[in-house]
Amino acid sequence: MKYKAGAIEGKWQKRWDDERLFRCPDDLSAPKYYCLEMFPYPSGRIHMGHVRVYTIGDLIARFKRMRGYQVLHPIGWDAFGLPAENAAHRHGTHPAKWTYENIDFMRQQLKELGISYDWEREFATCTPDYYRWEQLFFLWMIKDGLAYRKRASLNWCEECQTVLANEQVNRDGTCFIHDQTPVTQRELDQWFLGITKYADELLAGHEELRGGWPENILEMQKNWIGRSEGAEIDFPLPGGGKITVFTTRPDTVYGATFMSMAPEHPLVMEFARKAGREKEVREFVERVARQDRIARTSEDLEKEGIFTGGHCVNPLTGKEIPIFAANFVLYDYGTGAVMAVPAHDQRDFEFAKKYRLHVEVVIQPEEELSSETMTCAYEGPGRMAGSGPFTGKDSEEGKRDITRHFEEKGIGRGKVQYRLRDWGISRQRYWGCPIPVIHCRKCGIVPVPEKDLPVVLPEDLPYTREKGNPLALADSWTRVACPSCGAQARRETDTFDTFFESSWYFLRYIDPKNGLEPLDPAKMKAWMPVDQYVGGVEHACMHLIYARFFHKYLRDRGLAHGNEPFQRLLSQGMVCMATQECPKHGWRYPEEVDAAGMCMQCGEKVAVGRSMKMSKSKRNVVEPSALVERYGADTARLFSLFAAPPEKDLDWSEQGVEGAFRFLGRAYRLVAQRQKAVSAASRQAGDSGGKGRRVRQVTHRTLRKVTGDIEERYHYNTAISAIMEMVNFLYLVEDGEWESPETSPALREAVEVLLLMLSPFAPHLADELWEKIGCEGMACRQPWPEADDDMARAEEILVVVQINGKLRSRITADADATEEEIRSMVLNDPRVREYTEGKTLKKLVYVPRKLVSIVTS
Repeated sequence: MKYKAGAIEGKWQKRWDDERLFRCPDDLSAPKYYCLEMFPYPSGRIHMGHVRVYTIGDLIARFKRMRGYQVLHPIGWDAFGLPAENAAHRHGTHPAKWTYENIDFMRQQLKELGISYDWEREFATCTPDYYRWEQLFFLWMIKDGLAYRKRASLNWCEECQTVLANEQVNRDGTCFIHDQTPVTQRELDQWFLGITKYADELLAGHEELRGGWPENILEMQKNWIGRSEGAEIDFPLPGGGKITVFTTRPDTVYGATFMSMAPEHPLVMEFARKAGREKEVREFVERVARQDRIARTSEDLEKEGIFTGGHCVNPLTGKEIPIFAANFVLYDYGTGAVMAVPAHDQRDFEFAKKYRLHVEVVIQPEEELSSETMTCAYEGPGRMAGSGPFTGKDSEEGKRDITRHFEEKGIGRGKVQYRLRDWGISRQRYWGCPIPVIHCRKCGIVPVPEKDLPVVLPEDLPYTREKGNPLALADSWTRVACPSCGAQARRETDTFDTFFESSWYFLRYIDPKNGLEPLDPAKMKAWMPVDQYVGGVEHACMHLIYARFFHKYLRDRGLAHGNEPFQRLLSQGMVCMATQECPKHGWRYPEEVDAAGMCMQCGEKVAVGRSMKMSKSKRNVVEPSALVERYGADTARLFSLFAAPPEKDLDWSEQGVEGAFRFLGRAYRLVAQRQKAVSAASRQAGDSGGKGRRVRQVTHRTLRKVTGDIEERYHYNTAISAIMEMVNFLYLVEDGEWESPETSPALREAVEVLLLMLSPFAPHLADELWEKIGCEGMACRQPWPEADDDMARAEEILVVVQINGKLRSRITADADATEEEIRSMVLNDPRVREYTEGKTLKKLVYVPRKLVSIVTS
């Protein structure tokens, strides 16, 4: 009875397709469940990292169908953007051709895995039928004052030939796609979305998400949004004008002894010129400009600065204080200038000590501080000192009083500030959604009339990066009449950031064929929110923030329903694999290295590196097609779910794959070899005693655990382990018992429950064996079985506890409890602890299922 995965899987995939098994009607006939994985970029082939995401989602979708839900489980393609364009560039082809070919290939890969998608809802974001609606959203945002254009210094990736949002820059200052390419700064006219207008609501929404989202994701978003309450304060300049700063510690303004300013701030060079310090200040400014922006904000960065030659006036002390250009201040964060209070800010303290600047203590803790003896800044609360009329006040009270004083004098105001910046959505690239505006010399920026949407991206342009964005050179496309005055004008040649497309796709899945409006509000109300979203933690501060923002905006427009788009979030870990590097040819794929560990191209010894996230750039990927061909889709699925808990990283292991394949073969033979006996057995398991009862106990205990592991705990690996243990148990049943009237009903029940439990994990195998034992329909269409709690309840035993020969306690334990578990229960029993506290435990003897004897000194 050989397990032939290929034949089995081909058979059932055809059956599922023929019966449109996973199609989800719009009208609800059962409780709804919207299950969604983050959709893929069709920039290459699917590898095992993708398989893990889609398998987790499919397990949930299949389980919920069996639980009686009407499940919406759609798929589509995040088809625009840099990943596809960069891949096409590397392969010397056109992005459109590359994208559509990959979609066809990846679609087949996903179907080979047996993922239960409703393929009738499939779409690609690079089609006008999709992006026409986001162009409409953008026009609405212009009208609502949410979309605007301004000149700004922005992140630029030379390899991508486009700008990047702050969220797309790695912490080491490199591009999030090309992790070896440093990101530099460029000044460009760009389109922005006012996401900061929703900053408070994005933070407040975390309370609604708590319990359904991982805490680390919420914390990452909270830190990224970075809400700070404080005051904005004006520091006058001696010759007129002012510098405005933001601080969260208005109670320390009396201790501000110098000003730190971003080197990029236009006043820096102005001060330097007036003071005759232009040469040395310019050298410093140019040197800092070459430093990584992210690293400049790091606590580990060496603090550097230079006196600009300028001064400002502390508005409370009236004293002039020097203005320094400092490498740790960024121009686009806050006002680009920071009041420095070295006694109460560690960064300022280090800077003041380095450049011998005055330190003034204005907050005193219980143990009084002296600026002469301080070795570090005191950043906590305390009593205000040296603070004029505010001296002696509690520092928290002082924050409020000083802010009120500033407001009364007109030199400051209370303010809330965010680390979050407005979202720059312009990209200087070809393969993206055209931004629907027209530039007219007479009228300025003119939105494209809604009736003229979509502005279609011309897919027949020759694609090259030698002369920048091909759209800018396509005169036949860019030249257009101004909608306002009719004069010759030009289309906008920038395209949307690809995160624009992925910020609302989950809504369009609900209504994908609607040609009259982007979203039907009634359908949105019926199906939103997404009940379960699955995707990587790397999207915590990009896609997940943008999607929440878009949802809230569309809610305010009357299209989306509810405050949050994703009720529950599962962030799966990465699939990792050791890298292999040849000294001559760099990273090598596994198939490019021979059995002796030599590069097959040059014969050099290949160095095996540490396990890293699967990545084509590192050539440490395993494509599932070869795996499916050799072992079958159910093996690939089972390995992805069993090798590690879903939230942890998974290390690729060929031995692990083979182990999963062996188990499925073992499960197949268990049932196939006994199919006649199982088919012939009665379904009335009843309340059989003896061996039949033991079979039923194992069945229902396993079912109870697997149900809880899937539904409540996300512990898919331990659910599979429990199923494996049940298979092992059934192999120990003697052949005659499979046909005995006393035990065969319980064994039939066990096999049926086993196959239903296997169905979400290995659906092809489960349906095949379900048919073999003569059951009607398919396993995947059956209701999930209910565990009999009375049968699942473990048999209990009473264990007597003696201490130094005298009966001191009794404990109740499961009959299956191990000696270690019994020992732990006894030693933690309150009565036992009463008699053993402060004494030395000399001996503990366990008589199984009866007695524990303890001897103490």
